Amino acid sequence: MFLPIYNLKMTKLNSGSVFGTGGSQVTENCQICDNSNLKSVLFLGYLPPVNQLHPIGSKPKEQPSYPAELLYCSKCHLVQLGLVVDPQVIFPKEYPYTSGTTKVLRDNFADLGQEVRKIIGLHTDDLVVDIGSNDGTLLSNFISYAKVLGITPEDIGKLAIKKGIPTVQNYFRAEVVAKVKKEYGKAKIITAANVFAHIEDVNGVLDNIISLLSPDGVFISESHYLYPLIKTVQYDTIYHEHLRYYSLASLNYLMNMHGLEIFHAKQIPSHGGSIRVYAARKGLYPKNKSVSKILAKEKEIVTQMNNLFKFKNKVVLSKLGLQKLLLEIKKKGKRVFGISAPSRASTLINYLKLDQDILDCVVEIKGSYKIGKYIPGTLIPIEDESQLYSKQPDYALILSWHIAQELMPKLKDKGFRGKFIIPLPKPRIVNNSDLN
Repeated sequence: MFLPIYNLKMTKLNSGSVFGTGGSQVTENCQICDNSNLKSVLFLGYLPPVNQLHPIGSKPKEQPSYPAELLYCSKCHLVQLGLVVDPQVIFPKEYPYTSGTTKVLRDNFADLGQEVRKIIGLHTDDLVVDIGSNDGTLLSNFISYAKVLGITPEDIGKLAIKKGIPTVQNYFRAEVVAKVKKEYGKAKIITAANVFAHIEDVNGVLDNIISLLSPDGVFISESHYLYPLIKTVQYDTIYHEHLRYYSLASLNYLMNMHGLEIFHAKQIPSHGGSIRVYAARKGLYPKNKSVSKILAKEKEIVTQMNNLFKFKNKVVLSKLGLQKLLLEIKKKGKRVFGISAPSRASTLINYLKLDQDILDCVVEIKGSYKIGKYIPGTLIPIEDESQLYSKQPDYALILSWHIAQELMPKLKDKGFRGKFIIPLPKPRIVNNSDLN
Protein backbone atom coordinates (compact mmCIF):
# COMPACT_ATOMS: atom_id res chain seq x y z
CA MET A 1 0.00 0.00 0.00
CA PHE A 2 2.30 2.72 1.24
CA LEU A 3 -0.12 5.53 0.55
CA PRO A 4 -0.87 8.65 2.58
CA ILE A 5 -4.10 9.16 4.47
CA TYR A 6 -3.20 12.65 5.55
CA ASN A 7 -5.51 15.57 5.78
CA LEU A 8 -3.44 18.21 4.04
CA LYS A 9 -5.36 21.02 5.68
CA MET A 10 -4.15 22.40 9.01
CA THR A 11 -3.90 19.40 11.32
CA LYS A 12 -3.27 19.43 15.06
CA LEU A 13 -0.57 17.02 16.12
CA ASN A 14 -0.42 15.14 19.40
CA SER A 15 2.55 17.29 20.36
CA GLY A 16 0.34 20.36 20.30
CA SER A 17 1.94 21.81 17.19
CA VAL A 18 0.17 22.56 13.93
CA PHE A 19 1.08 20.93 10.63
CA GLY A 20 0.09 22.60 7.40
CA THR A 21 0.90 22.25 3.72
CA GLY A 22 3.81 24.64 3.94
CA GLY A 23 6.51 22.65 5.67
CA SER A 24 7.71 19.99 8.07
CA GLN A 25 7.20 19.79 11.80
CA VAL A 26 9.44 18.67 14.63
CA THR A 27 7.50 16.40 17.01
CA GLU A 28 8.95 16.74 20.48
CA ASN A 29 6.21 14.69 22.15
CA CYS A 30 5.11 11.10 21.69
CA GLN A 31 2.76 10.76 18.72
CA ILE A 32 0.54 8.35 20.68
CA CYS A 33 0.46 9.39 24.33
CA ASP A 34 1.90 12.95 24.20
CA ASN A 35 4.73 12.09 26.60
CA SER A 36 7.40 14.79 26.41
CA ASN A 37 10.22 12.67 27.86
CA LEU A 38 11.53 10.95 24.73
CA LYS A 39 14.95 9.34 24.47
CA SER A 40 17.12 9.42 21.35
CA VAL A 41 17.86 5.92 20.01
CA LEU A 42 19.61 6.48 16.68
CA PHE A 43 20.45 9.31 14.28
CA LEU A 44 20.99 8.34 10.62
CA GLY A 45 21.83 11.84 9.46
CA TYR A 46 19.94 13.87 6.89
CA LEU A 47 18.15 11.75 4.31
CA PRO A 48 16.45 12.79 1.06
CA PRO A 49 12.78 11.91 0.40
CA VAL A 50 12.77 8.37 -0.97
CA ASN A 51 10.19 9.13 -3.67
CA GLN A 52 11.93 12.11 -5.24
CA LEU A 53 13.86 10.55 -8.10
CA HIS A 54 15.40 12.80 -10.75
CA PRO A 55 15.92 11.80 -14.41
CA ILE A 56 19.31 10.50 -15.50
CA GLY A 57 21.20 13.34 -17.16
CA SER A 58 19.61 16.10 -15.12
CA LYS A 59 22.13 18.50 -13.63
CA PRO A 60 22.84 18.19 -9.91
CA LYS A 61 20.94 20.84 -7.99
CA GLU A 62 19.95 21.71 -4.48
CA GLN A 63 17.70 18.99 -3.04
CA PRO A 64 15.98 18.76 0.36
CA SER A 65 17.05 16.33 3.04
CA TYR A 66 15.62 15.84 6.50
CA PRO A 67 16.95 14.58 9.84
CA ALA A 68 16.19 10.93 10.55
CA GLU A 69 16.32 10.41 14.31
CA LEU A 70 14.60 7.60 16.19
CA LEU A 71 13.05 8.49 19.55
CA TYR A 72 11.70 6.14 22.23
CA CYS A 73 8.76 6.71 24.58
CA SER A 74 9.08 4.74 27.83
CA LYS A 75 5.41 5.35 28.66
CA CYS A 76 3.75 3.60 25.70
CA HIS A 77 6.90 2.02 24.17
CA LEU A 78 6.50 3.75 20.83
CA VAL A 79 9.54 4.33 18.65
CA GLN A 80 9.03 7.24 16.29
CA LEU A 81 10.79 9.70 14.04
CA GLY A 82 11.51 13.12 15.48
CA LEU A 83 10.30 14.96 12.37
CA VAL A 84 7.06 14.88 10.40
CA VAL A 85 7.91 15.85 6.83
CA ASP A 86 5.29 17.65 4.76
CA PRO A 87 3.31 14.81 3.14
CA GLN A 88 3.27 16.64 -0.18
CA VAL A 89 7.05 16.19 -0.21
CA ILE A 90 7.22 12.51 0.68
CA PHE A 91 3.99 11.51 -1.12
CA PRO A 92 3.92 13.41 -4.42
CA LYS A 93 0.68 13.26 -6.39
CA GLU A 94 2.28 10.97 -8.94
CA TYR A 95 3.22 8.57 -6.12
CA PRO A 96 4.03 5.53 -8.23
CA TYR A 97 4.13 2.49 -5.97
CA THR A 98 1.74 -0.31 -6.93
CA SER A 99 1.33 -3.13 -4.44
CA GLY A 100 0.16 -5.56 -7.12
CA THR A 101 3.65 -5.74 -8.67
CA THR A 102 5.15 -7.35 -5.56
CA LYS A 103 4.56 -11.09 -5.20
CA VAL A 104 5.23 -11.06 -1.46
CA LEU A 105 2.44 -8.52 -1.00
CA ARG A 106 0.04 -10.31 -3.30
CA ASP A 107 0.56 -13.51 -1.32
CA ASN A 108 0.26 -11.63 1.97
CA PHE A 109 -3.07 -10.08 1.03
CA ALA A 110 -4.37 -13.42 -0.20
CA ASP A 111 -3.45 -14.84 3.21
CA LEU A 112 -5.26 -11.95 4.89
CA GLY A 113 -8.41 -12.65 2.90
CA GLN A 114 -8.43 -16.30 3.93
CA GLU A 115 -7.64 -15.44 7.55
CA VAL A 116 -10.52 -12.97 7.83
CA ARG A 117 -12.96 -15.56 6.50
CA LYS A 118 -11.70 -18.03 9.11
CA ILE A 119 -11.53 -15.73 12.14
CA ILE A 120 -14.45 -13.38 11.53
CA GLY A 121 -16.52 -14.60 8.62
CA LEU A 122 -18.25 -12.26 6.20
CA HIS A 123 -21.59 -12.05 4.44
CA THR A 124 -22.23 -10.68 0.98
CA ASP A 125 -23.81 -7.52 2.40
CA ASP A 126 -20.86 -6.77 4.74
CA LEU A 127 -18.65 -3.85 3.76
CA VAL A 128 -14.85 -4.08 3.66
CA VAL A 129 -13.05 -0.72 3.46
CA ASP A 130 -9.35 -0.45 2.71
CA ILE A 131 -7.62 2.81 3.63
CA GLY A 132 -4.76 3.69 1.30
CA SER A 133 -6.12 1.11 -1.12
CA ASN A 134 -3.59 1.75 -3.90
CA ASP A 135 -4.37 -0.39 -6.96
CA GLY A 136 -6.95 -2.52 -5.15
CA THR A 137 -4.77 -5.60 -4.65
CA LEU A 138 -5.90 -6.16 -1.06
CA LEU A 139 -9.59 -5.70 -1.79
CA SER A 140 -9.45 -8.08 -4.74
CA ASN A 141 -9.32 -10.86 -2.14
CA PHE A 142 -12.70 -9.84 -0.70
CA ILE A 143 -14.70 -8.71 -3.73
CA SER A 144 -16.20 -12.14 -4.46
CA TYR A 145 -17.94 -12.50 -1.09
CA ALA A 146 -18.42 -9.00 0.35
CA LYS A 147 -18.96 -5.39 -0.66
CA VAL A 148 -15.68 -3.52 -0.98
CA LEU A 149 -14.59 0.10 -1.06
CA GLY A 150 -11.14 1.60 -1.43
CA ILE A 151 -10.11 5.04 -0.20
CA THR A 152 -6.96 6.64 -1.57
CA PRO A 153 -6.11 10.17 -2.69
CA GLU A 154 -3.65 9.11 -5.38
CA ASP A 155 -4.08 8.69 -9.12
CA ILE A 156 -3.14 5.03 -8.71
CA GLY A 157 -6.70 4.50 -7.45
CA LYS A 158 -7.86 4.68 -11.07
CA LEU A 159 -6.24 1.28 -11.63
CA ALA A 160 -8.50 -0.19 -8.94
CA ILE A 161 -11.57 1.37 -10.51
CA LYS A 162 -10.64 -0.22 -13.85
CA LYS A 163 -10.54 -3.58 -12.02
CA GLY A 164 -14.11 -3.04 -10.84
CA ILE A 165 -13.19 -2.06 -7.29
CA PRO A 166 -15.13 1.03 -6.14
CA THR A 167 -12.65 3.62 -4.92
CA VAL A 168 -13.05 7.04 -3.32
CA GLN A 169 -10.15 9.19 -4.50
CA ASN A 170 -9.76 11.38 -1.45
CA TYR A 171 -8.03 11.59 1.92
CA PHE A 172 -9.41 9.64 4.85
CA ARG A 173 -10.84 12.47 6.91
CA ALA A 174 -14.05 13.17 8.79
CA GLU A 175 -16.05 14.57 5.88
CA VAL A 176 -15.11 11.63 3.67
CA VAL A 177 -16.08 9.18 6.42
CA ALA A 178 -19.46 10.90 6.76
CA LYS A 179 -20.04 10.59 3.01
CA VAL A 180 -19.04 6.92 2.98
CA LYS A 181 -21.41 6.12 5.86
CA LYS A 182 -24.24 7.88 4.06
CA GLU A 183 -23.67 6.15 0.71
CA TYR A 184 -22.36 2.72 1.76
CA GLY A 185 -23.20 2.29 5.44
CA LYS A 186 -20.78 1.26 8.17
CA ALA A 187 -17.95 -1.20 7.63
CA LYS A 188 -17.63 -4.69 9.10
CA ILE A 189 -13.91 -4.68 8.25
CA ILE A 190 -11.54 -1.73 7.87
CA THR A 191 -8.00 -2.46 6.76
CA ALA A 192 -4.95 -0.20 6.78
CA ALA A 193 -2.01 -2.10 5.34
CA ASN A 194 1.28 -0.22 5.47
CA VAL A 195 -0.32 3.17 5.98
CA PHE A 196 -1.08 3.17 9.71
CA ALA A 197 2.48 4.20 10.56
CA HIS A 198 2.52 6.95 7.94
CA ILE A 199 0.00 9.39 9.38
CA GLU A 200 0.83 12.35 11.61
CA ASP A 201 -2.39 12.48 13.64
CA VAL A 202 -2.86 8.81 14.43
CA ASN A 203 -5.38 9.45 17.21
CA GLY A 204 -7.58 11.56 14.93
CA VAL A 205 -7.49 8.94 12.18
CA LEU A 206 -8.31 6.16 14.66
CA ASP A 207 -11.34 8.20 15.77
CA ASN A 208 -12.47 8.31 12.13
CA ILE A 209 -11.93 4.56 11.79
CA ILE A 210 -14.06 3.85 14.86
CA SER A 211 -16.76 6.16 13.51
CA LEU A 212 -16.90 4.12 10.31
CA LEU A 213 -16.86 0.71 12.00
CA SER A 214 -20.10 -1.15 12.58
CA PRO A 215 -20.79 -2.09 16.25
CA ASP A 216 -19.25 -5.54 15.67
CA GLY A 217 -16.66 -4.22 13.21
CA VAL A 218 -12.96 -5.09 13.15
CA PHE A 219 -10.01 -2.86 12.35
CA ILE A 220 -7.03 -4.68 10.85
CA SER A 221 -3.69 -2.93 10.51
CA GLU A 222 -0.41 -4.09 9.03
CA SER A 223 2.74 -2.13 9.80
CA HIS A 224 6.48 -2.50 9.79
CA TYR A 225 7.26 -4.30 13.03
CA LEU A 226 9.83 -2.97 15.49
CA TYR A 227 10.86 -6.44 16.72
CA PRO A 228 12.53 -7.69 13.48
CA LEU A 229 13.81 -4.18 12.79
CA ILE A 230 15.82 -4.34 16.02
CA LYS A 231 16.58 -8.07 15.85
CA THR A 232 17.99 -8.03 12.30
CA VAL A 233 19.39 -4.47 12.27
CA GLN A 234 17.02 -3.20 9.59
CA TYR A 235 18.04 0.45 9.81
CA ASP A 236 17.35 0.73 6.09
CA THR A 237 13.60 0.66 6.80
CA ILE A 238 13.95 4.00 8.58
CA TYR A 239 12.83 6.82 6.31
CA HIS A 240 10.38 9.68 6.49
CA GLU A 241 7.32 7.84 5.18
CA HIS A 242 7.45 5.77 8.37
CA LEU A 243 6.68 8.10 11.25
CA ARG A 244 6.27 5.31 13.80
CA TYR A 245 7.81 1.89 14.34
CA TYR A 246 5.19 -0.08 16.21
CA SER A 247 5.67 -2.83 18.71
CA LEU A 248 2.58 -4.76 19.75
CA ALA A 249 2.98 -3.07 23.15
CA SER A 250 2.66 0.41 21.63
CA LEU A 251 -0.25 -0.65 19.41
CA ASN A 252 -1.96 -2.17 22.43
CA TYR A 253 -1.58 1.11 24.33
CA LEU A 254 -2.99 3.07 21.38
CA MET A 255 -6.01 0.80 20.91
CA ASN A 256 -6.83 0.86 24.63
CA MET A 257 -6.82 4.66 24.56
CA HIS A 258 -9.69 4.47 22.05
CA GLY A 259 -11.75 1.75 23.70
CA LEU A 260 -10.51 -1.02 21.44
CA GLU A 261 -8.71 -4.22 22.31
CA ILE A 262 -6.37 -6.32 20.23
CA PHE A 263 -7.73 -9.86 20.05
CA HIS A 264 -5.37 -11.34 17.46
CA ALA A 265 -1.86 -10.53 16.28
CA LYS A 266 0.45 -12.18 13.79
CA GLN A 267 3.93 -11.59 12.49
CA ILE A 268 4.00 -11.54 8.69
CA PRO A 269 6.95 -11.55 6.27
CA SER A 270 6.10 -8.52 4.14
CA HIS A 271 8.67 -5.71 3.98
CA GLY A 272 11.24 -7.69 5.92
CA GLY A 273 8.95 -8.20 8.89
CA SER A 274 5.57 -6.67 9.71
CA ILE A 275 2.82 -7.21 12.24
CA ARG A 276 -0.87 -7.78 11.50
CA VAL A 277 -3.23 -6.74 14.28
CA TYR A 278 -6.98 -7.29 14.72
CA ALA A 279 -8.78 -4.86 17.03
CA ALA A 280 -12.45 -4.40 17.96
CA ARG A 281 -14.55 -2.86 20.70
CA LYS A 282 -13.73 -4.49 24.02
CA GLY A 283 -15.28 -7.86 24.79
CA LEU A 284 -16.62 -8.61 21.31
CA TYR A 285 -14.15 -11.29 20.27
CA PRO A 286 -12.22 -13.90 22.28
CA LYS A 287 -8.57 -12.94 22.73
CA ASN A 288 -6.15 -15.23 20.94
CA LYS A 289 -3.05 -16.48 22.79
CA SER A 290 -0.97 -14.88 20.04
CA VAL A 291 -1.35 -11.50 21.73
CA SER A 292 0.13 -12.47 25.09
CA LYS A 293 2.89 -14.54 23.45
CA ILE A 294 4.08 -11.66 21.29
CA LEU A 295 3.89 -9.17 24.15
CA ALA A 296 6.03 -11.48 26.29
CA LYS A 297 8.61 -11.89 23.54
CA GLU A 298 8.87 -8.13 23.05
CA LYS A 299 10.00 -7.59 26.63
CA GLU A 300 13.33 -9.14 25.70
CA ILE A 301 14.15 -6.60 23.00
CA VAL A 302 11.89 -3.69 22.15
CA THR A 303 10.59 -2.33 25.44
CA GLN A 304 13.91 -1.84 27.20
CA MET A 305 16.11 1.16 26.51
CA ASN A 306 19.38 -0.71 26.99
CA ASN A 307 18.48 -3.07 24.13
CA LEU A 308 17.72 -0.12 21.88
CA PHE A 309 21.19 1.27 22.62
CA LYS A 310 22.65 -2.13 21.66
CA PHE A 311 20.76 -1.80 18.38
CA LYS A 312 22.43 1.56 17.75
CA ASN A 313 25.87 0.02 18.20
CA LYS A 314 25.01 -2.82 15.83
CA VAL A 315 23.93 -0.30 13.20
CA VAL A 316 27.23 1.55 13.43
CA LEU A 317 29.26 -1.66 13.21
CA SER A 318 27.17 -2.89 10.27
CA LYS A 319 27.79 0.37 8.42
CA LEU A 320 31.54 0.23 8.99
CA GLY A 321 31.64 -3.44 8.02
CA LEU A 322 29.95 -2.84 4.68
CA GLN A 323 32.13 0.17 3.96
CA LYS A 324 35.24 -1.92 4.67
CA LEU A 325 34.01 -4.74 2.43
CA LEU A 326 33.32 -2.32 -0.43
CA LEU A 327 36.70 -0.65 0.10
CA GLU A 328 38.51 -3.95 -0.37
CA ILE A 329 36.48 -4.69 -3.51
CA LYS A 330 37.14 -1.29 -5.07
CA LYS A 331 40.86 -1.53 -4.27
CA LYS A 332 40.93 -4.46 -6.67
CA GLY A 333 39.19 -2.39 -9.37
CA LYS A 334 36.05 -4.51 -9.30
CA ARG A 335 32.63 -3.32 -10.38
CA VAL A 336 29.54 -3.40 -8.16
CA PHE A 337 25.91 -3.14 -9.28
CA GLY A 338 22.99 -2.72 -6.89
CA ILE A 339 20.01 -5.05 -7.17
CA SER A 340 16.56 -3.39 -6.96
CA ALA A 341 15.69 0.10 -5.74
CA PRO A 342 13.08 -0.12 -2.99
CA SER A 343 12.66 2.85 -0.68
CA ARG A 344 14.92 1.17 1.88
CA ALA A 345 17.79 1.23 -0.64
CA SER A 346 17.81 5.03 -0.51
CA THR A 347 18.38 4.97 3.27
CA LEU A 348 21.22 2.46 3.06
CA ILE A 349 22.95 4.22 0.17
CA ASN A 350 22.70 7.67 1.70
CA TYR A 351 23.62 6.55 5.23
CA LEU A 352 26.75 4.85 3.88
CA LYS A 353 27.48 7.81 1.55
CA LEU A 354 27.73 5.58 -1.52
CA ASP A 355 28.04 7.26 -4.90
CA GLN A 356 28.29 6.36 -8.58
CA ASP A 357 32.02 5.67 -8.26
CA ILE A 358 31.35 2.95 -5.68
CA LEU A 359 28.04 1.59 -6.99
CA ASP A 360 28.07 1.75 -10.79
CA CYS A 361 24.29 1.53 -11.03
CA VAL A 362 21.22 -0.10 -9.52
CA VAL A 363 19.13 -2.39 -11.70
CA GLU A 364 15.36 -2.81 -11.59
CA ILE A 365 13.00 -5.25 -13.28
CA LYS A 366 11.74 -4.30 -16.71
CA GLY A 367 8.81 -1.90 -16.57
CA SER A 368 9.76 -0.28 -13.26
CA TYR A 369 8.95 3.44 -13.21
CA LYS A 370 12.30 4.01 -11.46
CA ILE A 371 14.37 3.01 -14.50
CA GLY A 372 15.95 6.12 -16.03
CA LYS A 373 16.14 7.93 -12.68
CA TYR A 374 18.82 8.47 -10.06
CA ILE A 375 18.76 6.99 -6.56
CA PRO A 376 17.56 9.91 -4.36
CA GLY A 377 20.38 12.15 -3.17
CA THR A 378 22.92 10.62 -5.58
CA LEU A 379 23.95 10.31 -9.21
CA ILE A 380 23.69 6.51 -9.12
CA PRO A 381 21.58 5.59 -12.17
CA ILE A 382 18.75 3.07 -12.06
CA GLU A 383 18.89 0.87 -15.15
CA ASP A 384 17.06 -2.09 -16.65
CA GLU A 385 17.93 -5.47 -15.12
CA SER A 386 19.22 -6.64 -18.52
CA GLN A 387 22.35 -4.58 -17.87
CA LEU A 388 23.30 -7.00 -15.10
CA TYR A 389 23.55 -9.87 -17.60
CA SER A 390 25.07 -7.98 -20.51
CA LYS A 391 27.74 -6.14 -18.48
CA GLN A 392 28.38 -8.86 -15.87
CA PRO A 393 29.75 -6.85 -12.94
CA ASP A 394 31.96 -8.64 -10.42
CA TYR A 395 29.52 -8.12 -7.54
CA ALA A 396 25.79 -7.58 -7.05
CA LEU A 397 24.78 -5.73 -3.87
CA ILE A 398 21.34 -7.04 -2.87
CA LEU A 399 19.50 -3.92 -1.69
CA SER A 400 16.30 -5.92 -1.14
CA TRP A 401 18.39 -8.11 1.12
CA HIS A 402 15.39 -9.28 3.16
CA ILE A 403 14.39 -11.43 0.15
CA ALA A 404 17.97 -12.28 -0.87
CA GLN A 405 17.40 -16.04 -0.64
CA GLU A 406 14.62 -15.68 -3.19
CA LEU A 407 16.46 -13.23 -5.47
CA MET A 408 19.91 -14.77 -5.78
CA PRO A 409 18.92 -18.10 -7.40
CA LYS A 410 16.70 -16.23 -9.87
CA LEU A 411 19.52 -13.88 -10.86
CA LYS A 412 21.88 -16.83 -11.26
CA ASP A 413 19.34 -18.69 -13.42
CA LYS A 414 18.96 -15.61 -15.61
CA GLY A 415 22.69 -15.60 -16.28
CA PHE A 416 24.49 -13.51 -13.65
CA ARG A 417 27.90 -15.06 -12.99
CA GLY A 418 29.35 -12.75 -10.32
CA LYS A 419 29.26 -12.78 -6.53
CA PHE A 420 26.55 -11.41 -4.28
CA ILE A 421 26.86 -9.00 -1.37
CA ILE A 422 24.23 -9.18 1.36
CA PRO A 423 24.53 -5.92 3.32
CA LEU A 424 22.56 -6.67 6.49
CA PRO A 425 22.50 -7.55 9.28
CA LYS A 426 26.20 -8.47 8.95
CA PRO A 427 27.73 -7.77 5.52
CA ARG A 428 28.80 -10.93 3.74
CA ILE A 429 29.67 -12.25 0.30
CA VAL A 430 27.87 -15.20 -1.28
CA ASN A 431 29.55 -17.01 -4.14
CA ASN A 432 27.45 -17.78 -7.18
CA SER A 433 28.68 -21.38 -7.06
CA ASP A 434 27.31 -21.82 -3.53
CA LEU A 435 23.72 -21.42 -4.72
CA ASN A 436 21.76 -24.54 -5.56
